[in-house]
Amino acid sequence: MHLQRAVDEFLVYLSAERAYSPHTVKAYRTDCFSLLEYADEVGLGAAKSPGGSSGAAGPEANSLESLSLEFLRDWLWKGSQQGLSKMTLARRSSSVRSFTSWLKRQGLTPTDVGTRLKSPKTDTSLPRVVTEPQMREIFASLERRVGADEPQSVRDIAIVEVLYASGIRVSELVGLDVSDIDLGRRTMRVMGKGAKERVVPFGAPAADALAAYLADGRIGALFLGARGARLTTRAVYRIVATLLESLDGSGPAGPHVLRHTAATHLLDGGADLRIVQELLGHASMGTTQIYTHVSVDRLRSSYAQAHPRA
Repeated sequence: MHLQRAVDEFLVYLSAERAYSPHTVKAYRTDCFSLLEYADEVGLGAAKSPGGSSGAAGPEANSLESLSLEFLRDWLWKGSQQGLSKMTLARRSSSVRSFTSWLKRQGLTPTDVGTRLKSPKTDTSLPRVVTEPQMREIFASLERRVGADEPQSVRDIAIVEVLYASGIRVSELVGLDVSDIDLGRRTMRVMGKGAKERVVPFGAPAADALAAYLADGRIGALFLGARGARLTTRAVYRIVATLLESLDGSGPAGPHVLRHTAATHLLDGGADLRIVQELLGHASMGTTQIYTHVSVDRLRSSYAQAHPRA
């Protein structure tokens, strides 16, 4: 099979069978298309004659038969020479390993040539976390906007309350319908990555904010934009970024900061790591463990400031 056709079928598999989000599929497409471009550039599979020109012998150019670990390593090396970040190279390595694993499972290649392809070690960076006093400051500013009857202020405070109370992803937030909310039990039904559904609890402040926002008794999408359509992730990013830009601290300023903050504050308050993993919808405990590092770093910082013999 031609490499291009295999990539196309792999992307369909990710979208149709694995139910990956359009954003995730787009990332895989970008990485796989980069692989295709490099295959075209080097004439993957085209046998060379002693004089250096392509000959007829050997596998068809860009065929799966020519896919090798050496080729994949050369592709990543070229990316590093082009100045790509370690994070981008690690993502490319992960994408192509998923691709070669799928090829093997489909019986399109006899072996998984990407299984020994290593990802470059990325520089560890801890997520930005908003402090509890800063969260109180955010909610105070939102309450002032509600008191001033600013347009969409009731909706915005409900958005921030839900994000902070539940730690859900922004894509999960904008996908919520009114029917997904159970104010009596203070739970919401969330559709996460890979079309995996989970029930997430939230507290009394979020319930109050949602009740105020839903006072008109409407149905359909939960959070709406100014024109009445379902709110977009970009719109939520702008709302949260505006609130965070006035706070001390640097780093990202999007909705994911509130997800990091919710997880860290839960662990600081004594929540079990597995409960936090379930709440966030992480498939791997390793993903959740980064928040324990955040908590330890904050503990170390507080100790250094407070203990007389630190």
